Amino acid sequence: MANEKNGTALMFSYGMGKFLAEFLTGAFASLVFKFYETEIGLPTGLVAAAVVLYSIWNAINDPLIGFFTAKPTFLAPRWGRRFPWILIGSLTCVFAFVLVFTPLRSSTVTTFLWLLLSICLYDALYSTWEVNYQSIFPDRFREGAQRTKAAGIATLVGVLGVAGGAVLPTFFVRYGHPETYFLNALVCAGLGLVAAILLLPGVRETPDMVRRYLDQESKREVKASLKAQVAEVFSSKNFLAFIVLYFFYQSATISMTASIHYVGDYLLGGKSTTLIFAGMLAGALAGVPLWSGLRRFIKSNQRLLALSAAALALFCVPLMFVSSYYCFVAAMFAWGLAFGGFWMLMTPAMADVIDEVVVNTGKRDDGVYIGFRAFAGRLAYAIQALSFWIVHALSGFAADPRSDAAKMGIRIHTALIPAVLLVLGVVFFLCMNGMDAEKAARNREIMKERGL
Repeated sequence: MANEKNGTALMFSYGMGKFLAEFLTGAFASLVFKFYETEIGLPTGLVAAAVVLYSIWNAINDPLIGFFTAKPTFLAPRWGRRFPWILIGSLTCVFAFVLVFTPLRSSTVTTFLWLLLSICLYDALYSTWEVNYQSIFPDRFREGAQRTKAAGIATLVGVLGVAGGAVLPTFFVRYGHPETYFLNALVCAGLGLVAAILLLPGVRETPDMVRRYLDQESKREVKASLKAQVAEVFSSKNFLAFIVLYFFYQSATISMTASIHYVGDYLLGGKSTTLIFAGMLAGALAGVPLWSGLRRFIKSNQRLLALSAAALALFCVPLMFVSSYYCFVAAMFAWGLAFGGFWMLMTPAMADVIDEVVVNTGKRDDGVYIGFRAFAGRLAYAIQALSFWIVHALSGFAADPRSDAAKMGIRIHTALIPAVLLVLGVVFFLCMNGMDAEKAARNREIMKERGL
């Protein structure tokens, strides 16, 4: 019965959530800082300040969304607790994305406020669906083999989203022409809307999922407070280890992808970055079977995840030194090999630690946990913004973006900073994480026995 409910077509539909999330994130992360800094002319410090304030907003926004959307609504008996939120959030956030690239420019203050408010609105709607989307995976795909297959399919679909968010803008954006960014945003919103519609069958909660949720709520004598759930988050060492690694990974990835348009404009003389991002896509797709093969020898999702993050750090190094266009393409292909592995392993590794939380607490209240994951991902934007601001200030980017110092600064936030962040993430993860393959399998058996 489980196989009938979770066939390949449904897994593909679920994977469209990965496509949508990474497509929008890629298009946002790779363009927004450069758009406001070099095309709109907003001072770098103000762009960084808006992104940092937005990250502080996320410290409150994402865990709260996870907490409140986990509560029963009048739609829950028919549609489940998460599907309505995914439906509403996914269909509205694609339109909010366009607002980010249509700034009011009457004054510096107006432009700053538009940037701040538009990215906060976009993120609130994005988090509404994405937090609930991530929460569905451990409950929908409950067997180890199912999780591996679903994660593999979602990885292949999601990597197309990563590449789409990076490559598609290169066909529309023209450096020095701000209006092309708006056209690109419209195209991205249209494609995002199609992806959101294709996602819906894969996140529709089954009768068994709805029944388990309603049974849990009917037996709950005292509703858990937000404070109590936050305390549970910080008591789960393995979950915190995952969040720390995820934060450093996101910080590194956002820094690199946001840097590539600077590479094309200032290191490569205004050349299109299409093939550079395509190299990353090809590497990521080639990396999926490579890391799938490694699973035969390394059974622990946690250890493989750490290995893929270490490989990402290693393959950052060539980007610090290459100078020709095709060398950048080759270096991004190599980096993509490791990226595909991290992408494939991230969801099952998170599911393993969520299972442990469910076993320890006796309930599936994972909304706040997923909210903290979303917060860690958004906090990474602050790291990217601050690092760009500091590097550009020290290298004199504003005065002469094509000077040797400015070009070295671009290389630093393209390669060196991401490599350091990834190494830190791996070290923290290996020190904190105690989950192995045997413990993960045992947790799944306990959940079966308890009807969780």
